[in-house]
Order: sequence, then structure tokens, then C-alpha cells
Amino acid sequence: MQDKNMRLLISACLMLLLMPVRVGAMGYNAITDTLKSTNSESAAATTNPASIIDEVVWVVGDEPILKSDIEAMRLQAEAEGVRWDGNPDCVIPEQLAVQKLFLHQAAIDSIEVTESEITQSIDDQINYWIQLADGSKEKLEEYRKQTVSQMRQQMHDDFRNRELIQKMKMHLVKDLKVSPAEVRNYFKDLPEDSIPMVPTTVEVQIITRQPKVSVEEVNRVKDLLREYTDRVNKGETTFATLARLYSEDGSARQGGEIGYTPKAHLDPDFASVAFNLTDPNKVSKIVESQFGFHIIQLIDKRGERINVRHILLKPRVTRDNIDTAKAQLDSIANDIRDAKFTFDEAATYISDDKDTKSNHGLMANTSEQTQTRTSKFRMQDLPTEVARAVEKLKVGEVSEAFEMINNKGKTVAAIIKLKSRVESHRATITEDFQTMKDVVLEKRRNDVLNTWIADKLKNTYVRMGDRYKDCDFQYKGWVK
Repeated sequence: MQDKNMRLLISACLMLLLMPVRVGAMGYNAITDTLKSTNSESAAATTNPASIIDEVVWVVGDEPILKSDIEAMRLQAEAEGVRWDGNPDCVIPEQLAVQKLFLHQAAIDSIEVTESEITQSIDDQINYWIQLADGSKEKLEEYRKQTVSQMRQQMHDDFRNRELIQKMKMHLVKDLKVSPAEVRNYFKDLPEDSIPMVPTTVEVQIITRQPKVSVEEVNRVKDLLREYTDRVNKGETTFATLARLYSEDGSARQGGEIGYTPKAHLDPDFASVAFNLTDPNKVSKIVESQFGFHIIQLIDKRGERINVRHILLKPRVTRDNIDTAKAQLDSIANDIRDAKFTFDEAATYISDDKDTKSNHGLMANTSEQTQTRTSKFRMQDLPTEVARAVEKLKVGEVSEAFEMINNKGKTVAAIIKLKSRVESHRATITEDFQTMKDVVLEKRRNDVLNTWIADKLKNTYVRMGDRYKDCDFQYKGWVK
């Protein structure tokens, strides 16, 4: 339930970005004064509630929770058909308040997230939305009435908070372990109907081809980047201004600044140039990475970390180029079916997917919660287009070619092979030990986090509107 609420929280935050009126930055006294005013039975507010645009209903530390935050989260839950465990008027603000506690502790413990991590998270979300919009970025932009660049900018702060919260939680439980004996003891006395069900899982191999980009399109992108470099060098404008206006990376909102980042967290081609920069007043040569084409400007170096600005432009691929790549993969799929070579061989020598080609195309599933990797996917964990193709296959079959957005935000053509499928079943210690271990580990983590929240509340300033003080909260200590 906590994971579901976390997803709703992020969705609600995204909805809030579209609201025209928000309470701006407020000092501590202003926040508490506002809250005191909401606790008084104002005749004006009673007779004309519509006159209140927004109000602070809780304060956690020095962070306000707005009435609009709660309403946005409620609307998102209704849209997704989610039912809350308890009264939404109490559960929603408590969930928001818990996130404030984690963010506050992350600041105290100097937990950091890099711009590259935020960008990857945003790109994953946007790519998912594009897949829902029939793989069309244009349809997504039309539906949301925003460009993808605008979406990235608006999502930035909320996704930064999500990454901070996740890192803070992992930091608090990083030393937790469970032994095989503990797993067996946990499940040995449970009734059968309490043993977890293991959902249907699949293993999938994939081959992708990147559609060719025309020379004219590459030249167009490079000419734009040369123009930007020339404008900076002539002093007509700043690099940061151009990044905000034109960069197609999530860092555009920060003027292209990525924050202090170690070399290992950057694309190798990007890092090679960035770490060789020495003059903050100069702009790098044009760099091609797996994300597109960049120009880079040095800000500062601190030991093994570097902070730079960059502008990213992504060449556009045409429909003809996509169809050509799909036709090539359909031909390869036919050769595999005719046993001219195996899928493993084709993935190793033909695929453009650097993440899977060294493993015969086998896709890897990384858990955000446990940071473990496995080749087994639940259907909902697969990319949308891959899941659709899997539904049509029997084990050992190869799909027809389809297009998808990869994790670098690029449109690619793909074929897949269904390597294995294990239908939903009741977990057994011999066949599903890892699943059962994860259940015990997750319970231990939740116990640790719940204890931490209860202890944190003892030393955190909390004030709420009177109408919330009779709530049956999950955590005791909100009402001082």
C-alpha cells in the first residue's frame, strides 16, 4: 500500500504543476500565522469557501502542506480507482507529511541525487507516457497541451524529491539482512492462504535496431549547436540561457547544470570530454552520446566529481527510417525461425542494445526497492510495447518487429523472444526462495522505517488544522 501511495503522491505532485495558483515561498512565521488563521472559524470562509484559493492545513518542520496538495492526490486516486485504507481526509495528509519527514532527514544527512539520476527517472516516466500514447510523442504533447521539454521542466523538482526519499529510505535500511533460517521460520507456521502468490513471470530476450538518422538531420542539429557556441563565445547570451531555451535534457530548467557527478554516472563519451575541460569560459566541441548531441561548459571540479552545463539536442528520425529498421528486423526474425542462426547469436552480433547484447539479449529487471537484478519480469514491469508482444507469444517464439521508446528516450525497432514463462502460483521455499526472502526483508524494512518515523515525530515540529486532530492516524505523535 505504501508503494501505491507513493506513486499517487508523485502523480498528485505532477497534477499540481498544472494548477494556476500555488502558495509561494513562505517564511516560518508566515506559515504558522496562516495555519492559525485556518483554525479560526472565519465567518467569511464559512459563508463563502470559494473565496479561499488555497490554504496551509499542516506544517511539518518548516514545510507546509496545502489543501490543494491533498485535493490533487484525492482526485488522482479517484481517477485510478484506488481506495484508501481509511478516511482519505486523514490518510492523504499523513502520507504527504511522512514524505516531508524523509526529505528533512535527507537534507540533514546530506543525501544527494545527481541531475543524471533525475533525468533518467523523468525520461522513464515520459517514455511510459509516450508508449501509452501509441508510441507518439506528438500525441502525448497534444493530449497534455505541453511540449516534452515543458513536461521535463515541470516534473523536475517532484522527481528530485522522489529520488531523495527513495535514497533516504535505502540509507536507513542499508544494513538489513535476513538469513535462510529466518525465511523458513517466518513461513513455517503461516496458513497456506497467507503464503504469497507469485505472479506470472517471464524471461524475455530482445534485439533492437536504431533507425538511421539522415545526414541532413545530423547536420541540422550540429549547425544549431555550433550557432549556440558562437553566440556564447561572442557574449551575445549565456550558455545557461540557451540551455533553458533549447536543451532537450531534464537539466534544462537548471540552465543545463547537472550537479556534481562522478565519472561513472555519466555516458562514457560525454564524461571523456567533460572531465578534460579546464576553462569555464570555453565551450566544448560537439559530443555524440547515446542520448544525442551535446555541447558542454565546465562549472567546477571537486576531486572525482564534476559539475558542468550542457545542451542536448536529439536528431529526429523519419517514419521511413523506422519502417526500414522494422523491415530489417522482420527479415532477421524469419532467418531465426528458419534456423539460419539463433536468437542468441543475432542478439550478440546484430543488436544495437548495449545493455543486453553481451547477455544474448536477455533483459534485466532491476528492483528500485531492493536494488537487485533478475531476468524475471512480472508483466506490469515490462515496457508496454514489449508486454504487448509477449502476450502473443508461446515460449520459444520470436515476435514480429515493433517500435518502442528505449530507456535512452530514443525510438527503436525491436523483436523479442519469449525465453520462459512461469504461471502464477503459491510460493514454495524450494522454487521461490528469493521471492519469499524478499517478503521477509520487505517486512523488516517496513518495521525499521515505521519505527524511525515514530521516533522522528517525537522531535519534529508539527501543527495541523483543528479538523484533522480527531483523525485515526497510522502513526501516533502527529497531534502534539
